[in-house]
Amino acid sequence: MKIAIFLKQVPDTDEVKMDPERGTMIREGVGGIVNPLDLNALEAAMQIRAKGDSVTIISMGPQKAEESLREGLALGAGRAILATDRAFAGGDSWATAKVLASILGKIGAPDLIIAGEKATDGETGQVGPEIAALLGIPLATRVTRLERIPDGIEVDCTLEDGILTQRISLPCLVTVLSDINALPLPTLSGKKGAYAMKIETVTAESLGFGANETGLTASPTKVVKIDTPKITRSAEKFLAKRSDELDAGLDRIVEILSDCLVI
Repeated sequence: MKIAIFLKQVPDTDEVKMDPERGTMIREGVGGIVNPLDLNALEAAMQIRAKGDSVTIISMGPQKAEESLREGLALGAGRAILATDRAFAGGDSWATAKVLASILGKIGAPDLIIAGEKATDGETGQVGPEIAALLGIPLATRVTRLERIPDGIEVDCTLEDGILTQRISLPCLVTVLSDINALPLPTLSGKKGAYAMKIETVTAESLGFGANETGLTASPTKVVKIDTPKITRSAEKFLAKRSDELDAGLDRIVEILSDCLVI
């Protein structure tokens, strides 16, 4: 079985700045980590792989995204591919999906593709389903159990009102939640081996994309305006040391709560 995993490097902070003109995230100067759900996806692949299976990890981002791919190699992946090109910058989920689907076509369609349900820097959960649509293969989302069966895979999908069990033929794509497994930790030997391995790189040109076919210009999502929420607070103080103020304060609390009640 050929298994492909998507690993995305996301900012290692919640204090991310936005470019008000382009409507994109400013990633320069911000530390990066592997999107946690993508590590769950990789661990799911490690748990079901059999002798002879191949596991390829794929990422799209700047050159520093190699750090995340090295971590994936340290955790057991056998091949790493990085799509890095200024032409990819600012791409939305659809533009990203087009690039990743193109890479899968270039390396030969995998039997099983596993991705995290969403990334912490976007929270859209769209890239996995969009890739499945582009490839024309079955899709399962919100997966919390993944097992091999003779003619494909069996998964449990956690829904709002219960668990949906599906048997899916290959090739297919699944996106996983953190409940599927515990996040793995690389070993020292795994880390040493990862830094000895080669990371393949692809560009817009090598994938056959022309000008304006990737990145921000090829993204149907348009950010019209960015606003930063302003938080304002007002306070009323009552001295607890004075019984008259304490009673007035308690009466004020009751009054506020009463106003909040919906009749």
